[in-house]
Amino acid sequence: MSANYDVVIVGGGIAGLSLASALAGKCSVALVEAEQSLAYHTSARSARQLIPSYGPVVVQELTLRTLGLIASRDAEMPEPVLSPRSFMLIGDEDTVREEASGHMHRISHAEALELCPVLDPGFFTTAGLDTGSFACNAPVLLEDHRQRAEAGGVDIITGARVHSAQRVGSGWELGAGQEAFQAGTVVNAAGAWADELAVISGVEKLGLQPYRRTVAIVDVERPLPESCPMVAAADESFYFRKEGNDVLISPSESVPSGPEDAKPYPGDVDALVARLNAVTTLGIKNVRTAWTGLRTEAADGVPVVGFDAEATGFFWLAGQGGYGFQTSSGIAELAAELILAGPSVGQRVRDDDAGLGPASRTAAALAATRWSIRH
Repeated sequence: MSANYDVVIVGGGIAGLSLASALAGKCSVALVEAEQSLAYHTSARSARQLIPSYGPVVVQELTLRTLGLIASRDAEMPEPVLSPRSFMLIGDEDTVREEASGHMHRISHAEALELCPVLDPGFFTTAGLDTGSFACNAPVLLEDHRQRAEAGGVDIITGARVHSAQRVGSGWELGAGQEAFQAGTVVNAAGAWADELAVISGVEKLGLQPYRRTVAIVDVERPLPESCPMVAAADESFYFRKEGNDVLISPSESVPSGPEDAKPYPGDVDALVARLNAVTTLGIKNVRTAWTGLRTEAADGVPVVGFDAEATGFFWLAGQGGYGFQTSSGIAELAAELILAGPSVGQRVRDDDAGLGPASRTAAALAATRWSIRH
């Protein structure tokens, strides 16, 4: 016997959970997750920084909307999700100018060294600072979405990998683990497995590509000051930030991968430690722990949000790349409105010549302008 819902969300990471909480109480929803626990893959391996100056224009606007939505709930949380932590970009003049956005302002070489005194003064000539950036308490945010979803009647089923999905009549029938589901709308929030879910469902895949991104926590001889911003090389060769008394570091790699439970390559971490010891005075002593997540992207780097124009009732919520947490609440708000409006209404968040319009638009305003995923 199949359980019947208006919406079945496939994927229990930040994308699926934030949508579940946005839809809770507005329609009947089930969320199914292949792993035994929620947010097992990329969502558990985040750098935990929300950066308005990071990503394409549409991502920046969704980030601002997400920050506003999270901030509006922070007073009700057991501990705040957001805490101020600036983001600093360093490099040569041309690279910093190319990577900086309107949310970032130029600071002097001396000011950059004052903010982060461990930097080698000869490593960079130019710096930009985003003071609207925030550290994100990802576990608290994920738990808030889970609680809000369940309080609104969402059924969450873990250990239920989707093995079959087909269009039946006016809806969909899914098999996940030992369970069977029927729904008018299936949401593909499967992260690195989004194209695989499309194939299982008989839907044309979009060419979404997972990329590796490794992070490590290291002991250092010279701890970072409390006020130190997150620091990133403008050529995307590394970033680092304070993590308690330790330092979180990443080589910022984007190496193509298949969908998998990714693990660090020891050589990547060793090379990063050597590089940071050469361009900073951190004095990295040893690696406490390291992990690798997968950042899944569409070819244009813009998140895929909307109904598939050819597969009725199949909704894409994928391709968030490295912007998953920082766009999550804004995208969930937009996706929920699209789903509740139904598949006859348009469908992809884009910033090409179809146009998202002026940079001042938020996700709430974007909900009025929609496109089809397949033109």
